[in-house]
Amino acid sequence: MATYVMGDVHGEYDKFMSLLEQIGLREEDTLYLMGDVLDRGPHPIKLLLKLMEMPNAFCLLGNHEQMALECLPFLMQEITEESARAFGEEEMKALASWLQNGCETTLKEFRTLDREMQEEVLEYLRDLLLYVELNAGGARYFLVHAGLNGFSPEKKIEDYSLFDLIWQRADYGRRYFPDKILVTGHTPTQTIAENPEPGRIFRGNGHLAIDCGAGFPDGKLATVCLETGKEYYA
Repeated sequence: MATYVMGDVHGEYDKFMSLLEQIGLREEDTLYLMGDVLDRGPHPIKLLLKLMEMPNAFCLLGNHEQMALECLPFLMQEITEESARAFGEEEMKALASWLQNGCETTLKEFRTLDREMQEEVLEYLRDLLLYVELNAGGARYFLVHAGLNGFSPEKKIEDYSLFDLIWQRADYGRRYFPDKILVTGHTPTQTIAENPEPGRIFRGNGHLAIDCGAGFPDGKLATVCLETGKEYYA
Protein backbone atom coordinates (compact mmCIF):
# COMPACT_ATOMS: atom_id res chain seq x y z
CA MET A 1 0.00 0.00 0.00
CA ALA A 2 1.52 3.30 -1.12
CA THR A 3 0.56 6.96 -0.75
CA TYR A 4 1.17 9.32 -3.67
CA VAL A 5 0.83 13.08 -3.85
CA MET A 6 0.48 14.85 -7.20
CA GLY A 7 0.98 18.51 -8.08
CA ASP A 8 -1.35 20.88 -9.92
CA VAL A 9 -2.49 19.10 -13.10
CA HIS A 10 -4.26 22.03 -14.81
CA GLY A 11 -6.07 20.02 -17.45
CA GLU A 12 -3.00 18.08 -18.61
CA TYR A 13 -4.87 14.80 -18.99
CA ASP A 14 -2.16 13.04 -20.99
CA LYS A 15 0.50 13.90 -18.40
CA PHE A 16 -1.82 12.64 -15.68
CA MET A 17 -2.34 9.32 -17.44
CA SER A 18 1.40 9.03 -18.05
CA LEU A 19 2.08 9.41 -14.33
CA LEU A 20 -0.60 6.86 -13.42
CA GLU A 21 1.19 4.41 -15.70
CA GLN A 22 4.60 5.28 -14.23
CA ILE A 23 3.56 4.75 -10.63
CA GLY A 24 1.40 1.72 -11.41
CA LEU A 25 -1.37 2.88 -9.10
CA ARG A 26 -3.12 -0.09 -7.48
CA GLU A 27 -6.54 -0.33 -5.83
CA GLU A 28 -4.94 -0.46 -2.39
CA ASP A 29 -2.85 2.69 -3.04
CA THR A 30 -4.02 6.24 -2.35
CA LEU A 31 -3.47 9.27 -4.56
CA TYR A 32 -3.90 12.84 -3.34
CA LEU A 33 -4.05 15.69 -5.85
CA MET A 34 -3.09 19.10 -4.54
CA GLY A 35 -5.87 21.03 -6.30
CA ASP A 36 -5.95 23.10 -9.50
CA VAL A 37 -6.93 20.24 -11.77
CA LEU A 38 -8.98 22.77 -13.76
CA ASP A 39 -8.08 25.48 -16.31
CA ARG A 40 -5.17 26.22 -18.66
CA GLY A 41 -4.51 22.76 -20.08
CA PRO A 42 -6.59 21.18 -22.87
CA HIS A 43 -8.76 18.68 -20.95
CA PRO A 44 -9.68 19.79 -17.43
CA ILE A 45 -13.22 18.37 -17.42
CA LYS A 46 -12.10 15.09 -18.98
CA LEU A 47 -9.58 14.86 -16.17
CA LEU A 48 -12.20 15.68 -13.54
CA LEU A 49 -14.53 12.98 -14.89
CA LYS A 50 -11.67 10.49 -14.67
CA LEU A 51 -11.06 11.43 -11.02
CA MET A 52 -14.76 11.04 -10.27
CA GLU A 53 -14.41 7.37 -11.29
CA MET A 54 -11.36 6.72 -9.06
CA PRO A 55 -12.34 5.72 -5.49
CA ASN A 56 -8.71 5.89 -4.31
CA ALA A 57 -8.01 9.40 -5.66
CA PHE A 58 -8.75 12.41 -3.46
CA CYS A 59 -8.50 15.99 -4.65
CA LEU A 60 -7.95 19.09 -2.56
CA LEU A 61 -9.70 22.35 -3.33
CA GLY A 62 -7.50 24.76 -5.26
CA ASN A 63 -8.14 28.37 -6.14
CA HIS A 64 -9.08 27.37 -9.70
CA GLU A 65 -11.80 25.01 -8.45
CA GLN A 66 -13.05 27.76 -6.15
CA MET A 67 -13.27 30.19 -9.08
CA ALA A 68 -15.24 27.59 -11.03
CA LEU A 69 -17.63 27.13 -8.11
CA GLU A 70 -18.17 30.88 -7.94
CA CYS A 71 -18.92 31.24 -11.65
CA LEU A 72 -20.42 28.05 -13.10
CA PRO A 73 -23.76 28.13 -11.22
CA PHE A 74 -24.73 31.56 -12.57
CA LEU A 75 -23.32 30.78 -16.03
CA MET A 76 -25.61 27.73 -16.17
CA GLN A 77 -28.74 29.82 -15.65
CA GLU A 78 -31.14 30.49 -18.47
CA ILE A 79 -30.74 34.10 -19.59
CA THR A 80 -33.88 35.99 -18.62
CA GLU A 81 -34.54 39.56 -17.55
CA GLU A 82 -34.54 38.40 -13.94
CA SER A 83 -31.24 36.48 -14.19
CA ALA A 84 -29.66 39.36 -16.11
CA ARG A 85 -30.62 41.79 -13.34
CA ALA A 86 -29.15 39.41 -10.76
CA PHE A 87 -25.83 39.40 -12.61
CA GLY A 88 -24.20 42.09 -10.55
CA GLU A 89 -20.79 43.53 -9.78
CA GLU A 90 -19.62 40.59 -7.67
CA GLU A 91 -20.43 38.11 -10.42
CA MET A 92 -18.64 40.30 -12.97
CA LYS A 93 -15.53 40.49 -10.78
CA ALA A 94 -15.52 36.74 -10.18
CA LEU A 95 -15.86 35.97 -13.89
CA ALA A 96 -13.17 38.50 -14.85
CA SER A 97 -10.78 36.90 -12.36
CA TRP A 98 -11.49 33.40 -13.70
CA LEU A 99 -11.04 34.55 -17.30
CA GLN A 100 -7.66 36.03 -16.39
CA ASN A 101 -6.65 32.68 -14.92
CA GLY A 102 -7.24 30.47 -17.95
CA CYS A 103 -10.81 29.18 -17.63
CA GLU A 104 -11.46 28.87 -21.38
CA THR A 105 -10.73 25.15 -21.66
CA THR A 106 -12.81 24.37 -18.57
CA LEU A 107 -15.79 26.26 -19.95
CA LYS A 108 -15.43 24.70 -23.39
CA GLU A 109 -15.56 21.13 -22.06
CA PHE A 110 -18.15 21.90 -19.38
CA ARG A 111 -20.58 23.15 -22.04
CA THR A 112 -20.45 19.74 -23.79
CA LEU A 113 -21.93 17.99 -20.74
CA ASP A 114 -25.65 17.51 -20.29
CA ARG A 115 -27.27 19.28 -17.35
CA GLU A 116 -27.29 16.20 -15.12
CA MET A 117 -23.56 15.66 -15.57
CA GLN A 118 -22.87 19.37 -15.04
CA GLU A 119 -24.64 19.14 -11.69
CA GLU A 120 -22.61 16.05 -10.78
CA VAL A 121 -19.38 17.91 -11.58
CA LEU A 122 -20.45 20.82 -9.37
CA GLU A 123 -21.35 18.46 -6.54
CA TYR A 124 -17.93 16.81 -6.82
CA LEU A 125 -16.22 20.21 -6.68
CA ARG A 126 -18.24 21.24 -3.63
CA ASP A 127 -17.04 18.12 -1.80
CA LEU A 128 -13.32 18.67 -2.40
CA LEU A 129 -11.08 18.55 0.65
CA LEU A 130 -9.61 21.73 2.16
CA TYR A 131 -6.70 19.93 3.79
CA VAL A 132 -5.48 16.45 4.71
CA GLU A 133 -3.38 15.23 7.64
CA LEU A 134 -1.77 11.82 7.29
CA ASN A 135 1.10 9.55 8.34
CA ALA A 136 3.22 7.77 5.74
CA GLY A 137 6.66 6.21 5.75
CA GLY A 138 7.21 7.11 9.39
CA ALA A 139 6.55 10.82 8.87
CA ARG A 140 3.60 13.13 9.42
CA TYR A 141 2.26 15.33 6.62
CA PHE A 142 -0.15 18.25 6.31
CA LEU A 143 -1.51 18.73 2.78
CA VAL A 144 -3.08 22.02 1.68
CA HIS A 145 -3.29 23.66 -1.73
CA ALA A 146 -1.48 26.97 -1.20
CA GLY A 147 -0.25 27.26 2.37
CA LEU A 148 -1.15 28.50 5.84
CA ASN A 149 -1.16 32.26 5.55
CA GLY A 150 -0.60 34.01 8.86
CA PHE A 151 0.75 30.82 10.36
CA SER A 152 1.12 30.51 14.10
CA PRO A 153 1.78 27.30 16.06
CA GLU A 154 -1.10 28.20 18.38
CA LYS A 155 -3.57 28.84 15.54
CA LYS A 156 -6.27 26.24 14.93
CA ILE A 157 -6.94 25.17 11.35
CA GLU A 158 -10.52 26.43 11.71
CA ASP A 159 -9.14 29.95 12.20
CA TYR A 160 -7.60 30.11 8.71
CA SER A 161 -9.74 31.67 5.99
CA LEU A 162 -10.35 30.08 2.62
CA PHE A 163 -8.05 32.74 1.14
CA ASP A 164 -5.30 31.69 3.57
CA LEU A 165 -5.53 28.07 2.43
CA ILE A 166 -6.02 28.24 -1.34
CA TRP A 167 -4.66 31.61 -2.53
CA GLN A 168 -1.85 32.90 -0.33
CA ARG A 169 1.52 31.30 -1.10
CA ALA A 170 3.59 29.49 1.51
CA ASP A 171 6.83 30.96 2.83
CA TYR A 172 9.35 28.31 1.79
CA GLY A 173 12.13 29.97 3.74
CA ARG A 174 10.32 29.27 7.00
CA ARG A 175 9.65 25.99 8.79
CA TYR A 176 6.02 25.82 9.90
CA PHE A 177 5.82 22.60 11.91
CA PRO A 178 8.55 21.01 14.05
CA ASP A 179 7.08 17.52 13.70
CA LYS A 180 5.41 17.33 10.29
CA ILE A 181 5.97 18.29 6.66
CA LEU A 182 3.81 20.88 4.92
CA VAL A 183 2.89 19.69 1.41
CA THR A 184 1.68 22.34 -1.06
CA GLY A 185 0.93 22.96 -4.70
CA HIS A 186 -0.07 26.38 -6.08
CA THR A 187 3.44 27.88 -6.25
CA PRO A 188 5.43 26.64 -9.27
CA THR A 189 8.74 25.33 -7.98
CA GLN A 190 10.46 27.33 -10.73
CA THR A 191 9.69 30.43 -8.65
CA ILE A 192 10.87 29.18 -5.23
CA ALA A 193 14.10 31.04 -4.44
CA GLU A 194 15.24 28.30 -2.04
CA ASN A 195 14.87 25.55 -4.68
CA PRO A 196 18.27 24.28 -5.94
CA GLU A 197 16.51 22.52 -8.86
CA PRO A 198 13.86 24.93 -10.22
CA GLY A 199 11.09 23.05 -11.97
CA ARG A 200 11.53 19.93 -9.86
CA ILE A 201 10.03 19.03 -6.48
CA PHE A 202 11.33 21.22 -3.65
CA ARG A 203 12.18 19.75 -0.26
CA GLY A 204 13.51 21.90 2.55
CA ASN A 205 12.62 23.79 5.74
CA GLY A 206 9.90 21.25 6.48
CA HIS A 207 8.25 21.80 3.06
CA LEU A 208 7.39 19.53 0.17
CA ALA A 209 6.35 21.69 -2.81
CA ILE A 210 5.18 19.74 -5.83
CA ASP A 211 3.60 22.16 -8.31
CA CYS A 212 6.17 21.90 -11.09
CA GLY A 213 4.28 24.10 -13.53
CA ALA A 214 2.32 21.50 -15.53
CA GLY A 215 0.00 24.22 -16.82
CA PHE A 216 2.84 26.09 -18.55
CA PRO A 217 4.69 25.20 -21.79
CA ASP A 218 7.99 24.28 -20.09
CA GLY A 219 6.43 22.79 -16.96
CA LYS A 220 6.17 19.26 -15.61
CA LEU A 221 3.57 17.31 -13.72
CA ALA A 222 5.10 15.78 -10.61
CA THR A 223 4.19 12.99 -8.21
CA VAL A 224 6.00 11.69 -5.15
CA CYS A 225 5.53 8.49 -3.16
CA LEU A 226 5.50 9.47 0.52
CA GLU A 227 6.69 6.07 1.73
CA THR A 228 9.79 5.89 -0.50
CA GLY A 229 10.39 9.53 -1.48
CA LYS A 230 10.63 8.48 -5.15
CA GLU A 231 9.72 11.24 -7.60
CA TYR A 232 7.96 10.84 -10.94
CA TYR A 233 7.61 13.42 -13.73
CA ALA A 234 5.67 13.84 -16.95
